Amino acid sequence: MLVFVRRSFLLFPLSLSVALSGCRSATPSVAEAKAIAAQEQQEINLARQQMDLIPPPSKTRYMAVKSLTMWENPYVTVQGGMVTLHVLQADANTSDLGVGGMLRPMGARRQELNVRVSDLPTALNAIPQNYWPYGRVVAVEEAHEVPASARPDVRRNMEKVVKTLSDLGVVVYDWNDSGRS
Repeated sequence: MLVFVRRSFLLFPLSLSVALSGCRSATPSVAEAKAIAAQEQQEINLARQQMDLIPPPSKTRYMAVKSLTMWENPYVTVQGGMVTLHVLQADANTSDLGVGGMLRPMGARRQELNVRVSDLPTALNAIPQNYWPYGRVVAVEEAHEVPASARPDVRRNMEKVVKTLSDLGVVVYDWNDSGRS
């Protein structure tokens, strides 16, 4: 019986110290939440300043595009857990000879980058200015053949992408399944 008392006596200070110190919850306090929001706003403002270096969009140029395969500006495909940023690199050859032909195909210059929605401003700012021939406009489409269970996630991400782009001062050109919007 003496051993039992000693064990419980030794465990008591340990359990008291755990109870007093407690486990910090993962939710930030109000002050921490305000600091995080202020930092995010500052990052968006900085990204917007960098995006302002790209000229405003030329509506006559991008409205004439009939297919995303011919779209020359960056465009985004929104998925459930991420977005795919499609970037067409500028043509290194400045002559008009053979543009889009067999020796200079547009598809060979296209890159696809999988990006988190939260990293979209950083990814867009990393794209050089000469990759934006239509100006500050991005075509946005939803992923095709999405399972019914993932559609709500895709719609939420679509709303986040549109809000992020509008916060950056980028015109959103909604590209639906049947072509242009």
